Amino acid sequence: MPAYVIADVQVTDPAGYEPYRPLAAASIARFGGRFVVRGGAADLLEGAPAPQRVVVIEFPDADTARRWYYSDEYQQALKIRQANSTGRVILVDGTG
Repeated sequence: MPAYVIADVQVTDPAGYEPYRPLAAASIARFGGRFVVRGGAADLLEGAPAPQRVVVIEFPDADTARRWYYSDEYQQALKIRQANSTGRVILVDGTG
Protein backbone atom coordinates (compact mmCIF):
# COMPACT_ATOMS: atom_id res chain seq x y z
CA MET A 1 0.00 0.00 0.00
CA PRO A 2 1.48 3.41 -0.88
CA ALA A 3 2.33 5.85 1.88
CA TYR A 4 2.67 9.60 1.73
CA VAL A 5 5.00 11.97 3.51
CA ILE A 6 3.32 15.36 3.82
CA ALA A 7 5.41 18.36 4.82
CA ASP A 8 4.11 21.81 5.71
CA VAL A 9 7.23 23.99 5.74
CA GLN A 10 7.87 27.66 6.40
CA VAL A 11 11.24 28.57 4.92
CA THR A 12 13.00 31.11 7.16
CA ASP A 13 16.23 31.45 5.15
CA PRO A 14 15.72 30.79 1.42
CA ALA A 15 19.43 30.94 0.56
CA GLY A 16 20.32 28.55 3.36
CA TYR A 17 17.48 26.22 2.35
CA GLU A 18 18.64 25.83 -1.28
CA PRO A 19 21.28 23.11 -0.65
CA TYR A 20 18.56 20.97 0.95
CA ARG A 21 16.55 20.56 -2.25
CA PRO A 22 18.96 18.47 -4.38
CA LEU A 23 20.11 16.40 -1.39
CA ALA A 24 16.54 15.58 -0.39
CA ALA A 25 15.48 14.85 -3.97
CA ALA A 26 18.37 12.43 -4.50
CA SER A 27 17.62 10.58 -1.25
CA ILE A 28 13.91 10.34 -2.08
CA ALA A 29 14.66 8.85 -5.49
CA ARG A 30 17.01 6.25 -3.97
CA PHE A 31 14.17 4.99 -1.80
CA GLY A 32 11.68 4.78 -4.67
CA GLY A 33 9.81 7.93 -3.69
CA ARG A 34 8.33 10.50 -6.02
CA PHE A 35 7.07 14.02 -5.54
CA VAL A 36 3.31 14.37 -5.94
CA VAL A 37 3.25 18.00 -4.77
CA ARG A 38 6.35 20.14 -4.48
CA GLY A 39 5.62 23.65 -3.24
CA GLY A 40 2.84 24.59 -5.67
CA ALA A 41 0.22 27.20 -4.89
CA ALA A 42 -1.90 26.25 -1.86
CA ASP A 43 -5.43 27.57 -1.39
CA LEU A 44 -6.42 27.29 2.27
CA LEU A 45 -10.06 26.19 2.40
CA GLU A 46 -10.38 25.68 6.15
CA GLY A 47 -8.42 26.20 9.36
CA ALA A 48 -5.30 28.17 10.15
CA PRO A 49 -2.54 29.05 9.70
CA ALA A 50 -2.18 29.10 5.93
CA PRO A 51 0.61 26.82 4.67
CA GLN A 52 3.57 28.41 2.92
CA ARG A 53 5.16 25.38 1.24
CA VAL A 54 3.45 22.01 1.00
CA VAL A 55 5.28 18.92 -0.22
CA VAL A 56 3.73 15.48 -0.72
CA ILE A 57 5.99 12.52 -1.46
CA GLU A 58 4.68 9.06 -2.39
CA PHE A 59 6.61 5.97 -1.30
CA PRO A 60 5.82 2.33 -2.09
CA ASP A 61 4.88 1.73 1.57
CA ALA A 62 5.21 3.22 5.06
CA ASP A 63 8.26 1.11 5.97
CA THR A 64 10.16 2.47 2.96
CA ALA A 65 9.14 6.02 3.87
CA ARG A 66 10.44 5.52 7.41
CA ARG A 67 13.71 3.99 6.15
CA TRP A 68 14.15 7.04 3.90
CA TYR A 69 13.40 9.55 6.67
CA TYR A 70 15.77 7.93 9.15
CA SER A 71 18.49 7.13 6.60
CA ASP A 72 21.92 8.68 7.10
CA GLU A 73 21.59 10.29 3.68
CA TYR A 74 18.35 12.10 4.48
CA GLN A 75 19.40 12.98 8.02
CA GLN A 76 22.27 15.02 6.54
CA ALA A 77 19.80 16.93 4.35
CA LEU A 78 17.34 17.26 7.23
CA LYS A 79 19.88 19.21 9.30
CA ILE A 80 19.95 21.83 6.54
CA ARG A 81 16.15 22.01 6.35
CA GLN A 82 15.73 22.31 10.09
CA ALA A 83 18.35 25.06 10.30
CA ASN A 84 16.58 27.10 7.61
CA SER A 85 12.88 26.40 8.10
CA THR A 86 10.18 25.42 10.54
CA GLY A 87 7.26 23.11 9.96
CA ARG A 88 5.92 19.63 10.42
CA VAL A 89 6.15 16.34 8.56
CA ILE A 90 3.46 13.66 8.63
CA LEU A 91 3.49 10.05 7.37
CA VAL A 92 0.09 8.83 6.14
CA ASP A 93 -0.89 5.42 4.75
CA GLY A 94 -2.58 5.54 1.37
CA THR A 95 -5.44 3.36 0.24
CA GLY A 96 -4.85 0.02 -1.36
